[in-house]
Amino acid sequence: MKGTLPRQARPSSSRKPGAPRKASAPREPAASRRPSRRAVLLVTGVCVALAALLITGVTLLGHRTGDEVASLDGHPVTRDELLFHMRRLAPTVQNELRNKYHLRDAFDWNAKAGDRTALQRLEARALDEIRRDKTTLVLAKEQGLVDSVDYTDFLADLAQENQSRADAIASGRTVYGVAEFTPEEYYTHRLTELTTSLEKRLGADDGDPLHVTDTEVRHAFDADRDAWSANATTYRYARLVVPVPAGASADFAARLQRRVSAAGRLAAVAAGERGAKLTTGTYDGSGSTGLNAHDQDLMAVLGRLAPGQVSAPVRGTGQITYYQLGSKKVDEDKAFAEYRGRIRQSLVEEKFTTFLQRRVDKGDFDVDASAVDAIKAKDVQQ
Repeated sequence: MKGTLPRQARPSSSRKPGAPRKASAPREPAASRRPSRRAVLLVTGVCVALAALLITGVTLLGHRTGDEVASLDGHPVTRDELLFHMRRLAPTVQNELRNKYHLRDAFDWNAKAGDRTALQRLEARALDEIRRDKTTLVLAKEQGLVDSVDYTDFLADLAQENQSRADAIASGRTVYGVAEFTPEEYYTHRLTELTTSLEKRLGADDGDPLHVTDTEVRHAFDADRDAWSANATTYRYARLVVPVPAGASADFAARLQRRVSAAGRLAAVAAGERGAKLTTGTYDGSGSTGLNAHDQDLMAVLGRLAPGQVSAPVRGTGQITYYQLGSKKVDEDKAFAEYRGRIRQSLVEEKFTTFLQRRVDKGDFDVDASAVDAIKAKDVQQ
């Protein structure tokens, strides 16, 4: 059973009968009374809620403006940004539409191209590119490669880069590339650099999404050895050069082609052609320091021939040349050693393309159709 505390005795009054009563202290007005703990907690809660609403409102205003036409995972796409891409893509889209729909008159963005206007097709193309490119920028931000993915910050970076180049040129320092970027040039330059950096960062270690193993490299080489063996292949070939006589008939080349096709061997043709010269040669396909124009032309012909096959005629000034491949031998160890770096990079690029597309597909891309429809052809042509 709980104990009961004794009541505290009231203090007795010491006033004597008949003595005057002391004036009591005035009672405080209700408004000045100390608020209860419950009231304090209630007021505090209201203030916190109002502050949260205010912060949320400011954040939303910061990410959504009257110029916003779309957003990617909460990152705004402004009207100026869309127009930048539309103007950048306009020549390409115009040329594609001319070829596809056989447009011959003066180009009109408001004219129909299939089931949509040319302008609507340009808008769709620009939005697709923004979705993909901005996903790349978001990835770059996640990896700490950029601080912002906003278009206004892109323009600020462009201005800073051009100023830096101007300062360097003024002080006599070397500047590589252009002296001043246009927005279009800088956009391509920046996106290329960020893509390269992402490929390196996301493929550096085991377990990274873009990491390529030695086994994958070897498998890619074995799957298409011909494509990766040109610089490690030794070709033995014959070459027949037939001069075209002055005043030769218009069908001289056709008649020569028939004789070559019937003989099947250049050696059998050479003796019957006046002034013809037959030679043999060996080419080892070495291109570690780059091929000159002659080697490039020779590789273009020999690389497509099987042993014993005669090439199509190669026309030159006053002469017609044929090649016949005798044999080719591939040094696989040399080929793999020379090409494995390029094979690895090609596999990284393939993985990045797949990786990026997955991010694009998973992304939340919202388009304000009415804001996009408000863009007119004259806006693109400015």
